[in-house]
Amino acid sequence: MVPLSVAWDDIGGLVDAHERFLAGSLVESDVRDSVLDSWKRCRSVGLEPHRLLVRYTGDVALDERFRHAADPVLADLTSSFADASMTIALCDGQGRMVERLGGDRQLRDRLDAVRFAPGFDASESVVGTNGVGTALAERGPVYIAGREHFADCLQPFACAGAPVRDPLSGRIEAVLDITCLRDQGDPAMVRMVREAARSIEARLLEQADLRERALLAAYRRADGHAGDRPGQPDGLRPDLDGGALGRIDMAVLRAKAEELIASPHRTLDEVTLPSGRTATLLRRQVTGAAGETGVAVEARVLGGPRLRHLDVAPAPGETGIPAAPAGERRLGSAVRRPAGSPVTHSTPAPQAPATRPVTTPDGEPARAEGWLLLVGEPGVGRLAMLARRRLELLHDASVRIGTTLDVTRTAEELAEVTVPRFADFVAVDLPDSVLRGEEPEALGGRTALRRVAIRAVRKQPHNLYEVGDTVEYVPSTPQARSLETRQSVIEPVLTEADGWIAQDPERLTPVLEAGIHSLITVPLRARGTTLGVVSFYRSLQPDSYEDDDLSLAQELVGRAAICIDNARRYTREHNTALALQRSLLPRGRSEQSAVEVAYRYLPAQAGVGGDWFDVIPLSGARVALVVGDVVGHGLHAAATMGRLRTAVHNFCSLDLSPDDLLTHLDDLVVRLDRGEGWAAENSPDSGIVGATCLYAVYDPVSRRCTLTRAGHPLPAVVAPDGSVEFVDLPACPPLGLGGMPFETVELELAEGSRLVLYTDGLVEDRHRDIDAGLDDLRAVLAGADRSPEDTCEAVLDALLPARPGDDVALLVARTHSLGADRVAQWDLPSDPAVVSRSRAAVTAQLAEWGLEELTFTTELIASELVTNAIRHATGPVQLRLLRDRALICEVSDGSGTSPRLRRAQSTDEGGRGLFLVAQLTERWGTRYTPDGKVIWTEQPLPGRCR
Repeated sequence: MVPLSVAWDDIGGLVDAHERFLAGSLVESDVRDSVLDSWKRCRSVGLEPHRLLVRYTGDVALDERFRHAADPVLADLTSSFADASMTIALCDGQGRMVERLGGDRQLRDRLDAVRFAPGFDASESVVGTNGVGTALAERGPVYIAGREHFADCLQPFACAGAPVRDPLSGRIEAVLDITCLRDQGDPAMVRMVREAARSIEARLLEQADLRERALLAAYRRADGHAGDRPGQPDGLRPDLDGGALGRIDMAVLRAKAEELIASPHRTLDEVTLPSGRTATLLRRQVTGAAGETGVAVEARVLGGPRLRHLDVAPAPGETGIPAAPAGERRLGSAVRRPAGSPVTHSTPAPQAPATRPVTTPDGEPARAEGWLLLVGEPGVGRLAMLARRRLELLHDASVRIGTTLDVTRTAEELAEVTVPRFADFVAVDLPDSVLRGEEPEALGGRTALRRVAIRAVRKQPHNLYEVGDTVEYVPSTPQARSLETRQSVIEPVLTEADGWIAQDPERLTPVLEAGIHSLITVPLRARGTTLGVVSFYRSLQPDSYEDDDLSLAQELVGRAAICIDNARRYTREHNTALALQRSLLPRGRSEQSAVEVAYRYLPAQAGVGGDWFDVIPLSGARVALVVGDVVGHGLHAAATMGRLRTAVHNFCSLDLSPDDLLTHLDDLVVRLDRGEGWAAENSPDSGIVGATCLYAVYDPVSRRCTLTRAGHPLPAVVAPDGSVEFVDLPACPPLGLGGMPFETVELELAEGSRLVLYTDGLVEDRHRDIDAGLDDLRAVLAGADRSPEDTCEAVLDALLPARPGDDVALLVARTHSLGADRVAQWDLPSDPAVVSRSRAAVTAQLAEWGLEELTFTTELIASELVTNAIRHATGPVQLRLLRDRALICEVSDGSGTSPRLRRAQSTDEGGRGLFLVAQLTERWGTRYTPDGKVIWTEQPLPGRCR
């Protein structure tokens, strides 16, 4: 080992990092993560770097079994340090020093001065960051040098520590530490102390193996066997005839044998094997020659093959073996004594209960022969049984946790899996940001968390916080320490955990009185982010939590954290797509009077889709009703929906007929599918773009409605008397196929009729075909005197499940008519002299409607439009005024040419008419009809000017 020429903690920011940390500054870039976590733990328990109160306990010792394994290793390690000033400390599982070896007088004196000596407590909560306490807290090897120590008095030293575990139980039995002066420290000390700890663990395992061999020898001596331990009988190997026991049968037998070894009050167990046979397991106490105590389990299989490894017992006297006395029984070649007979090394199990003779299919008596299945110690059997249960719990957790992409439900699944098999009470606390799908901020003490899941074996959760409560953990609590250090915390005895009780003494004291006695807190961490904390409590289970329980809790929470993070990310994407879609859908009420509308949009649980609807005012007081559905789900479908909705608005501004509009929309979808002229890349969002659409135009003057569809479900019309009919529209293909014409249907609607448009998610799902859905919809819609809002509520309540699998758009429009008293119409001949008469007619009509304020502008508009029609168009001319939400002036003629607005030059004699019309009106445009065109204008009514 080569000492460093410069103390490594003098390099970089460690010189003043400790002071800056105590002052509350961020030092993450200057301090190793494990050291910083230790500093945070020390701060959370209230340690003061300049003053330590070190506890002393006399007569601290480790059991003889451990010392027998550790002493040779410690002796070798001490001899290797003969020429180095290093001391070796052996501490118990609580951090109290048992023995200190090696080191020169100067080092020993300095260690005595800081109370690093036998009997004194070196745990992290008492003396701060150090090789012993931090190794216990981190549950692994650590190296601490100089200023990395939390306490000022320990900064002159360097140390490396490693926990020593029982190889069977995994429990930390002791901590091994190597300490020297800081200038002589070297990170290689970690490797040395880790290898020494592993050597002690290997010797402990050898001791267990020797004890097992001694127990097996004792069993064989008691039963008259000799030689090595018998293996599985040849006749039971699964590769032989069909009558042999298979691997599954043997696995079941071994599992039951381990449970029987771990159960001191049971001596017999009857097992039904998967193959259908019955096995009886007998438990026998065994004592080795050196006093080792253990258990042997014998198996007897009824109706099984003959066990070939056991010789058939010869007749008494044939081999010189004396005949068994009356009352004794034979198992193979081994003589068994009846229960109660004295045995030197073995205590026999009680006799099996009497049963009826079992026969084979051939009528022969079935043989039941016994053989040694397992030998072990009760403690080891208990560990094996617990290990198997832990594996089963992990398997169940992998199956049952994460079945949905819901954050709260995933947290509930974690609690459901672990209660009561691992804990008696489980609480999951998450910040609100995680529930919203956002990235959580750094969590620590005093961070506001939301309790999202609780599971308890008792009905009452022992005065702990309820679901939905806000929880703010004080820094001394295990939960706050877990969040701040990102490490799990175990409190085997809660009555001694003052930091936990400090959270709320009035609330938590009754909790302890109710029986809760042990706690494990584990931070929910996934992909480098802390999402919350999980608390496991025990009350009815008498055993306190151990190291193996801590490992199991970490594995369970680690799996749940990944699922919760997946659900959080899905929630974020879902909310983003939903926000995008809602921003693209209409909000509020449409400014038109032709129909009274109500609408609903419900996103699917699986993801936002591309359903949309729209109500678009058109010229001439008409209105367009649109419902569509884009194929797929997610952001891509929502974005495509927004593009199609915008395109429909643009096409509506051109006053295209319904079939022409769908033709243009179909061409747009085809171009979108082809990348709009760009070389499309293979990405998750690329692929075939498809959509369905239903488009309807309603005219309140004529009460005529024109409809067309592209692969969309049929609309329903509810007459004023409550009768329901589905409009028989031609089945045109969906948008995106291209080249197919779209057909329209025109019908007259009575005033007060309800037109119902919807997407397929309303009437069709995996459990219901569309015909059944349409029948259900017809039944719900039937009935008079129902408003559009009431209709929407009734339809959704009757047809939608609690968690719809597809998104749903529903639009209900109740028709109105524009009465004759609000419409004025004049047929005009193609004569310039008629222009003056049209102005007079307009003036009279406006006076009748009380709109004298609009007389001048309306006269000018009508005069200009009629003059243009007479001068430039052909066929009959018609002038019409409509008093709706605006004053509408329309002039129609038989020409298909559209006027064009232009800016006239100062020398032009004409060309200023349309310019004046555009300046005097709010909107104007051209609408084509089968007989020609209509030039229309809109003026706001007095009091409605913008």
